Amino acid sequence: MSAVGLKCPCCGSSSIVEDDHHAQRQLVCVDCGAVVSEGALTHDSFEGRDVSYSRTTAVAKQPCLNQIKGQQRLKAICRALRVNAEIETVSSTYFAQAYEHDSFLKVSLQKKECLAGCCVLVSCRQLNWPVTICTIACLLEADLVMMGAVYQEMMKVLKVQAPLINISDVMEAHCQEYKISPLDVHEDLAEEYKDLNKRALSLVEMAADSWILTGRQPVPLMMATVYLAWQSLNPNHVRLKVSLEKFCLIAKVKKNRAVAKRVGEIKGVLCKLGKEIPWVTDAVTPDNVVKHVGDIVKNRFALLRRAMRSHEEAMQEESQDSCEEVNLPEPEDQTATGWNSEKAEQQPGESRESNSNQNPQRNWGKRLLFAPPCVIHPKKRRPAPEGLKDVTGDEEISDSEIESYLRTPREAREFAVTQKACLSQSEEAK
Repeated sequence: MSAVGLKCPCCGSSSIVEDDHHAQRQLVCVDCGAVVSEGALTHDSFEGRDVSYSRTTAVAKQPCLNQIKGQQRLKAICRALRVNAEIETVSSTYFAQAYEHDSFLKVSLQKKECLAGCCVLVSCRQLNWPVTICTIACLLEADLVMMGAVYQEMMKVLKVQAPLINISDVMEAHCQEYKISPLDVHEDLAEEYKDLNKRALSLVEMAADSWILTGRQPVPLMMATVYLAWQSLNPNHVRLKVSLEKFCLIAKVKKNRAVAKRVGEIKGVLCKLGKEIPWVTDAVTPDNVVKHVGDIVKNRFALLRRAMRSHEEAMQEESQDSCEEVNLPEPEDQTATGWNSEKAEQQPGESRESNSNQNPQRNWGKRLLFAPPCVIHPKKRRPAPEGLKDVTGDEEISDSEIESYLRTPREAREFAVTQKACLSQSEEAK
């Protein structure tokens, strides 16, 4: 019986017949006698060709359990962020590539979990879905420093680039996390996220102009601006009584511990600008400044110029008053003691600044209306103890100090024997 559609790989003849040989069906070429196939042994995609042993026994590599869990955690992050299917697909591809790389094969499970979050982060940034690294770290409950290190290593390994994002690009996605729409809460507390985003973004820009944003993490600042924006959009007695903790409970968000401090800093800036509003006659305090937020953000640039001009004038008046106090006329009956004696002891050409150097002046950042936080609140350095000498290791150790380190009777006996031997050697040397 001839086989239709087959050709001999040796001579190219199409005269192929079936032949039962040794109880196995074979296809044999009539012209040259070559065996074209041997039943099910080579009946596959390599029909009629020589197949290597490694290819016939190859098995597709299955992902390990940790990689499967990492993919599941990656999908959970994508679901929490409500990203589209394209971002989830790209994230899974990046994770599969990075997980098999030598840089992430022998690392801790925490770093592998951070790797899944970093893959989501870079995919979101590439596909214009604004997410901060702090948000990913919060979802994973991971260390932010470790997240940053894994993110940089993953970018280097995969040779990918992600565009940097501005905090204003993240505000819209951040505002959508707050469950304060009319469908979620009472109408007295409800607010549309678009209006909330617009007001919060204005407060973020004001914070950037007043140096509050400098060197700070974005998430606490965004939460603070959202809270103040929510109060200022409808400053009724109900919202003004809602504290930050209660607002987070109403909006179903997790409060960051630094948010309260950011709220106080923003209120401080609002008070400085609110005092320059011409039609506001009452004193602007942190308790009532929320009512004036709408006017402040609307006329922010003009109020900022007025506030800085007023501050400069106040500083000039203060400096003039201090100069007048220093250059007071001397009384006629002033004796040689006291201030005149100190002045007489000054050498020619010596200024009064030498005395001020002994008493350091106050921080220059506090004399400015707006300054970076690191300037206003610098880290205090511990003064070096007086009389502290450098330890070289050649100092003599007293017997009482040695005895204080002895702990067991055996050590005490050995020390006594050694001390006695040293004394005897010193007497013999004499």
